[in-house]
Amino acid sequence: MFYWLTALSDGGDVFNLFRYITFRAGGAFLTALVFGFIFGRPLINVLRRKQGKGQPIRSDGPEGHFAKAGTPTMGGLLIVGALTFSTLLWARLDNPFVWMVLFVTLSFAAIGFADDYAKVSKQNTSGVSGKVRILLGITIAAIAAYWAAQYHPDDLTNRLAVPIFKDTLINLGLLFVPFAVIVIVGSANAVNLTDGLDGLAIMPVMIAAGTFGVIAYAVGRVDFTQYLDVHYVPDTGELLIFTMGLIGGGLGFLWYNAPPAAVFMGDTGSLALGGALGAIAVATKHEIVLSIVGGLFVVEALSVIIQVLYFKRTGKRVFLMAPIHHHYEKQGWSEPQIVIRFWIIALILAMIGLATLKVR
Repeated sequence: MFYWLTALSDGGDVFNLFRYITFRAGGAFLTALVFGFIFGRPLINVLRRKQGKGQPIRSDGPEGHFAKAGTPTMGGLLIVGALTFSTLLWARLDNPFVWMVLFVTLSFAAIGFADDYAKVSKQNTSGVSGKVRILLGITIAAIAAYWAAQYHPDDLTNRLAVPIFKDTLINLGLLFVPFAVIVIVGSANAVNLTDGLDGLAIMPVMIAAGTFGVIAYAVGRVDFTQYLDVHYVPDTGELLIFTMGLIGGGLGFLWYNAPPAAVFMGDTGSLALGGALGAIAVATKHEIVLSIVGGLFVVEALSVIIQVLYFKRTGKRVFLMAPIHHHYEKQGWSEPQIVIRFWIIALILAMIGLATLKVR
């Protein structure tokens, strides 16, 4: 919205600042951060009054989690509200990728909200049927994938870019949409599985968002893509504003989610943020890099898949409990140990993912 103030500029005044993505990204970050601080406590109070007993705690979960009973959920509303508000204020609203990513974020937030509402209203951990969630997620992701493909350059449409081997493009053809669906839905559910400890999911999400903000800005500039020898995807630079809004909103949420958490993100936040990361990866043609940058989420998801498949086959468990962060809890690691060490791993993986921009 603020971008349109450039129409008032003669090229040498303060309105000219709104032409620059970096300036508007900074504005989005501060706007989302302030939004989180202003509305965080009132939202928590409302959630506590409405939810009563708060988020149900798994009866078979780690014993330390029973002390968290009564903590309200749906805190993801704060993050989603902050990043949406800041994006609408600071991004160019004629940019198709901005609207595509917002569509995915808000749609997955709606799925998560319905799931959280079902859990707190019925006071059990079942929520919305898994099949319904997956079906809705696939539908949303398919729309987003087709949407993105319409705005990719002709030489990149329906193609998969391979990091490091930068001259390699794999033509997926009609398989591009199913592939993109796997990326978006997989990312949403992987982040959802990671969200099991206070502060565990939000920091790696912010780290991944910051990384993809840099990638989006780089691949959206001709000069940067020529220097880095990566594929140019016009208009993706505006996604930096979205990612900075996510980081600002995430920090505002973390203020209240820091141990002991006053509010949980819930599926409202985890599905929305995971879906957003997947959508950005599809838009920027860096789907494979997402598996590196979001490697922590991949491991969390794989630990659940391995546990389920191995148990069905043998009746035994590979991990003491899945996802894997619960395995370490069962081994005696404290919650802060797990959270901070996982943050460190997420940061290392983000640096490796960024390195793919230059290495060939």
